[in-house]
Amino acid sequence: MKRFITFALLSVFCIVPAKSYNYTFDIDPFFARNTGSLSVFTLQDDNTDTNKPGLNKSGAIVLGTEALLITGIMTSLYVSWYSGSEAGGFHFYNDNREWLQMDKAGHANSCYNFANIGYEALSMAGIDEKRSILYGAPLGITIMTLVEVFDAMSSNWGFSWGDMGANILGTGLFMGQQALWHEQRIALKYSYHNSGLSKYNVSNPLTMERDYIMGEDWLDRLYEDYSGITIWAACDVKSLFMKDTSRYPSWLGWAIGYSAEGMTGEYNNYQPAGKAGADGNWGRGWEHDGRLDYLSNDARQRRVFLAPDIDISRIPCRNKTLKHVLRVLSAIKIPTPTLEYRPGENKLAWHWLYF
Repeated sequence: MKRFITFALLSVFCIVPAKSYNYTFDIDPFFARNTGSLSVFTLQDDNTDTNKPGLNKSGAIVLGTEALLITGIMTSLYVSWYSGSEAGGFHFYNDNREWLQMDKAGHANSCYNFANIGYEALSMAGIDEKRSILYGAPLGITIMTLVEVFDAMSSNWGFSWGDMGANILGTGLFMGQQALWHEQRIALKYSYHNSGLSKYNVSNPLTMERDYIMGEDWLDRLYEDYSGITIWAACDVKSLFMKDTSRYPSWLGWAIGYSAEGMTGEYNNYQPAGKAGADGNWGRGWEHDGRLDYLSNDARQRRVFLAPDIDISRIPCRNKTLKHVLRVLSAIKIPTPTLEYRPGENKLAWHWLYF
């Protein structure tokens, strides 16, 4: 299901019926002077900016495509996740302690970057700045709000104010900066490494049933292996603290990351006492040599990171289409040397390359 959602959302950006551009090769005089070479060139857009107020045909197609995709996503989501669960009245559920708040960081990051995709899709189609923000940026929060409503009507879950708060934070961070500065000076980014904990998927020691809560394959783990995910707040140092005339490279910033490790369950890693607990959670173990091994609850640790950030969206580029693509791809944090602090152990660690 997550594969379909990912494909559908990225399709909103990829299939944008952007304006037709004509490009010519143009030597960058500044680069040529400093390299002594005249063979350096860039793609230059021959068309003038046509971002005029109003909704043009291309923009209408983009919005229509988004509406169809959202409808398809919600229908598939209902059939896959909710149709087999018992329906109930609208109710709330407090899951703020789950996964050491990594799922909340994930909600904020998803809504922020889906807002970026929705905005860039309309902007690429020639829609003016104001309407690109108002119509495109709410893409992520629209989908995530519908998911919360589905949760609220299912007896297995509930409407989470924590999730909604994170959704609003991520969307608001994008829309606020775009409206105020017409650029993103503080961006949310994502990185992942395989934590190796997906093997702890046995949820019932009697039947050896697996629930794959941490992902069944590598694609699922990108979303569900919370112990391997890091969410970053990347700061554009030059635009925030320096003048435009400064020679400091605009693509080099700093990022603060948050992650948590050692989590095999939503709330704890406790080994079950032979029968299901009051919450129905058996704990999760690793089937090894005919027995189950459980990870200690002490393994659950928060992690905070400080690292330089290479912002590919700030790399000088005259190709307008490529600019939009780079802005979307900048959602991924490029691996760099990283300083780590573990609050639970009060220790520092150094990584020559962290992802």
